Amino acid sequence: MVQRIDVTGADGVRLAAWEFREADPAPAARPASPDPRPAVLLLHGLMGRAFHWSGTARWLGEHRRVIAVDQRGHGQSDRPPHGPYTREAFVADAEAVVEQLGLAPVTLIGHSMGALTAWQLAARRPDLVEAVVICDMRASALGEASQQEWADWFHRWPLPFPTQDAARRWFGEDDPRVERPDPGRGAFFAEVMHEAPDGWRPLFSRRQMLTARETWVHDAHWEELAQVRCPTLVVRGLDGELGRAEAQEMVRVLPAGQYAEIPDAGHYVHYDQPAALRAALEPFLEGVKAGA
Repeated sequence: MVQRIDVTGADGVRLAAWEFREADPAPAARPASPDPRPAVLLLHGLMGRAFHWSGTARWLGEHRRVIAVDQRGHGQSDRPPHGPYTREAFVADAEAVVEQLGLAPVTLIGHSMGALTAWQLAARRPDLVEAVVICDMRASALGEASQQEWADWFHRWPLPFPTQDAARRWFGEDDPRVERPDPGRGAFFAEVMHEAPDGWRPLFSRRQMLTARETWVHDAHWEELAQVRCPTLVVRGLDGELGRAEAQEMVRVLPAGQYAEIPDAGHYVHYDQPAALRAALEPFLEGVKAGA
């Protein structure tokens, strides 16, 4: 089952966190003390949502307490019109989730922007974090040209979509950024659409997403990466956005870095290939457990 838990993030923003677990036991069988199992916090990327982690959360939940959070501006969390959508705000939100839900020492598993949040929190608050998994996120700066490309791409979205299936087809087939049909990508974006009075629109504000992205595309994050002392796994999809050379350099910079590569996966590695991601994560997590 999945249970919603509201958490108060930075600046009083209401965050929707989701706990993935087996069906509730009978009241008499419920433990009186907090869940003693090791905790995992799942952090989605820009434009994502907590439920994109469902496949990963289910197997993780067999032996761990698993929480996924809709980050500010996403999913069912608040979308403050004036932000802030800074790196500091996203990291402070994740810190609030860990502390308010009693997850420390927690394993942070993040995708893309969520991975950056994970390693920044681990650098800032090593007392809270036991291990980090970085899924397809670069440490180098992307630059202004990348930001302009995204602004142009957002402008081309044919909103509103008449149906959710139309959104799935556009993002998987007709989007100019798709080199060949990609059903997984189409499904990923279809899941972040909701039905509005005039058709299907994204759960997030594209303007806010550009603002959030602006706070990390212009700066490199190698220095913070080097400050992450806990075991850290860098995962890249073979066809993702993180190149092999940069991924291996990230592993070299990390004091306790490890590397995994997922074949037949693009940027959305946790969504494209959840079984292959599990095969990469399980040995790493068992190693963390053994070293505890």
